[in-house]
Amino acid sequence: MSSATVVLVDPRLGPVLPAAALAAIRAADAVYLGTDLPETFVAALGADPAPAGAIDGAVVLIVADRAEPAAAELLAGGAALIETAPPTGVEVLGAVAVMDRLRSPGGCPWDAEQTHESLLQYLVEETWELVEAIEDADRPALREELGDVLLQVLFHARLAAEYAEDPFTIDEVAADLVGKLVHRHPHVFVEPGDTDVSDLEHRWEVQKRLEKKRESSVDGVALGQPALNLVAKLVSRTQRSGLPPDLLSDEPLFAVAAKEKLAGGEPEGDLRRVARRFDADVRAAERAARAAGIDPVHMDAELWRKFWPAR
Repeated sequence: MSSATVVLVDPRLGPVLPAAALAAIRAADAVYLGTDLPETFVAALGADPAPAGAIDGAVVLIVADRAEPAAAELLAGGAALIETAPPTGVEVLGAVAVMDRLRSPGGCPWDAEQTHESLLQYLVEETWELVEAIEDADRPALREELGDVLLQVLFHARLAAEYAEDPFTIDEVAADLVGKLVHRHPHVFVEPGDTDVSDLEHRWEVQKRLEKKRESSVDGVALGQPALNLVAKLVSRTQRSGLPPDLLSDEPLFAVAAKEKLAGGEPEGDLRRVARRFDADVRAAERAARAAGIDPVHMDAELWRKFWPAR
């Protein structure tokens, strides 16, 4: 049995070795680099290229592909293999490639016809289906719906890349997001340290106002969102700006939603829970009626009350 070890690395990650390889390297008589590694590895790791011919003894060979000649020979002789786990998110690259294929000549005719505007309905639908999966604590559905929402992001990014004026790609979308997250989290990336959550929320709002040159505390609030969400967002923004509660609108529906938000609730989510509980009660009453031999279509008020579930 060979005492050699082949370490398989991912050049996309740079000269990074898997943790499991360190013990083998410390115990090795020699460490070599495969012929398929870029110069950055040679400079960073300081090891010698694999010698020509057979390699014997307790050696470690670092390669990018197990088919590299020296690695293939060692593995065929029984050498141990230590692999670098693929980077998290690598499968997203495959999803991007599939989306590009669907929009390219010879791809899907339906996908080829879509625009940002035509896809809006699907973006909204998929988002609400994700919300439902979260509310139901349905893990398989959550995984599927996250994929459907990701598809919408990839689709819109691909469409944006096709614009003649001001095109951008999914890479630029991701790069902008990374820059934004790093800039808004100095307590993590610049000066690590514990910070109070309420202080973090205040800093977040200040950072956003500076970045976007907002003149109003309610600039950037999406006015097209559902009404209860909109009220909650406006109340949240103005509350952080010191607006006294008595200046909030006293219109009945606004006032109820605002009161709920000020009390620490989430009007949209709270009302959705009530609505879903009502939906469940209606279905339960109908099932009970059917079990009693009564068609729910013909129930009057008295029968509805009879079969309504007790709480």
